[in-house]
Amino acid sequence: MERPDRDDESTWWIIVRRGEVLVTEGPSGFRLPQGPRAPIEPSEPAHPLGRLEGGHMWGYAAAEDAGEPHGHYWINLRKLYGQVPDHHWVAAGRAEQIVSWDRTHRFCGRCGTPTLSQDTERARKCPDCGLLAYPRLSPATIMLVTRGEHDEEALLAHGRLFPGRFYSALAGFVEPGESLEDCVAREVKEETNIDVKDITYFASQPWPFPNSLMLGFTARYAGGELRIQEEEIVDAGWYTIDNLPPSPRGGMSIAGWLIEDWIKRQEARA
Repeated sequence: MERPDRDDESTWWIIVRRGEVLVTEGPSGFRLPQGPRAPIEPSEPAHPLGRLEGGHMWGYAAAEDAGEPHGHYWINLRKLYGQVPDHHWVAAGRAEQIVSWDRTHRFCGRCGTPTLSQDTERARKCPDCGLLAYPRLSPATIMLVTRGEHDEEALLAHGRLFPGRFYSALAGFVEPGESLEDCVAREVKEETNIDVKDITYFASQPWPFPNSLMLGFTARYAGGELRIQEEEIVDAGWYTIDNLPPSPRGGMSIAGWLIEDWIKRQEARA
């Protein structure tokens, strides 16, 4: 694992604090801090994160009570989307995940011994029993199910965790021993009692809330009467592009990408 120098004008500093990211003013909005010196001293060791626009990136946590240096601002990672370039937002999410993993794996999960950071790979190792802990990644599938000869209807649901009246694609975490396609079929069946076919990969997205890899799919209705899993879903239904409820379109999440792609395909038929 590359550990670059940190005294270069092109160095990027991705500093996180309680789900917030430190940004500074740029010529056209906010941007991540850049320069030979970090604007805030780290409270924990810094992590090399690769390169961004030719410069090395370092991510680290600031103290819980760290203030805002002149010309800098703490902004919640979710709210930061759209206020910095997309690839900067992805880098900030990467930093948040790695810093969080490092902070929560200071002790061995097998024997409780304090772990040590490794120089050759991104891992923490127990010096007593040798257990290695790597950054956690939780794969989850998110799927847009359609119905009709030309996929005229899409299945959207209002999850209990969604604020207000907001509908989106179905989603769920992959279980041990399960393929992605099996996960798609199981989650749709569990949450809506619908069977699906023609499960097709769409795209993936790193999702730092808190440490997911979202794997997007499309699928078609194969049978079943809609019946929601009330513990997780408030409401669900089949919608056409003419009667869509409040739902994401494009934007920061792969759910929005799936719905926007379906809308464009329907509009192209009109």
